[in-house]
Amino acid sequence: MTLVVDNKWGSETQPGPRHVAIIMDGNGRWAAERRLPRVEGHRRGVEAVRRAVEAAGDLGITHLTLFSFSSENWSRPAEEIKDLFGLLRRFIRRDLADLHKNGVRIRIIGSRTNLDADIQRMLDDAVELTKENTALNLTIAFNYGSRNEITRAATRFAEDVKAGVLAPGDMTEQLFGSYLDTDGLPDPDLLIRTSGELRLSNFLLWQLAYAEFVFVDTYWPDFNKTHFEDAIAEFQRRNRRFGGRTVRSTA
Repeated sequence: MTLVVDNKWGSETQPGPRHVAIIMDGNGRWAAERRLPRVEGHRRGVEAVRRAVEAAGDLGITHLTLFSFSSENWSRPAEEIKDLFGLLRRFIRRDLADLHKNGVRIRIIGSRTNLDADIQRMLDDAVELTKENTALNLTIAFNYGSRNEITRAATRFAEDVKAGVLAPGDMTEQLFGSYLDTDGLPDPDLLIRTSGELRLSNFLLWQLAYAEFVFVDTYWPDFNKTHFEDAIAEFQRRNRRFGGRTVRSTA
């Protein structure tokens, strides 16, 4: 795996992660414990996003992927969904210029089904505006579900086979990956999930095959740079074998 030379977490024994994925969990419980409306938890969660993006840049991470709204979140109350979409609109209007100024490239993965036209335009505009930036690759998983992503990828491959572009025997892991929403992105090295939950929740099931998982008890609104650093330190203590085994010297 090629790593950037200025990654401050690099070491001879275990380089730091270049791609970190985060399941941002616990906004509602953070609010409930404080007897606040759920939307306040989501507002504080947006502040945590700003901190995480800034921290990723400071820590030498080149790719950051955030799970912001899952395809399963549509089952939530309509008022909460309305609040979430309102926060997304405000985040783009308020933060896009600063992200662009700081060299952040934005990418959106997930289905565009059920999204309002203005949301789709805002997402497209954010991607277009920042497409030449190189300081940090920020991928937002929005209206995203990994099974849906894999199903859509398989459908597109089947359509290409039907059209005679490919044959069924042409399929390889690398080729299938090119049909996924994350085509062109390196697989995550590290997954962080906040709030103490120990599951993937249909997030990047294909891409996380060899990632290291770090679960933290902190709710997402309280996640800060120190938590980020601690997760990276834990990552560096891991022995990543990618299906092989470590040969230790007996000398």
